[in-house]
Amino acid sequence: MITYAQIQNKLVKAIEQSEFTKTEIAKEIGIKETALDKYLYGNTKPPVYIFANLCKLLNLDANDILCVATYKENKKYRQI
Repeated sequence: MITYAQIQNKLVKAIEQSEFTKTEIAKEIGIKETALDKYLYGNTKPPVYIFANLCKLLNLDANDILCVATYKENKKYRQI
C-alpha cells in the first residue's frame, strides 16, 4: 500500500533537487510557505490542484510521485 509519507518524501526530494526555494515554490503556486511545509512535513494533504501545480512547476510525473510505477512493478496495480 502506498502511504502519504512516501508521497511526501518524493515531493521533498524533488524540491531539494529543483532550482527553486520553498519560498519561491509557495509564491508560484499561490500558497503560503507555512502551508507548503504542512503539506511536506505535516499531516495536511494538499488539494489536488496544489499537487497538480507542484508537479507542473517542478516538471514532475504525478505517477512517479504517487508511486504508481511501484505498484505496477509489484503487480498490485490494477486499472479500473
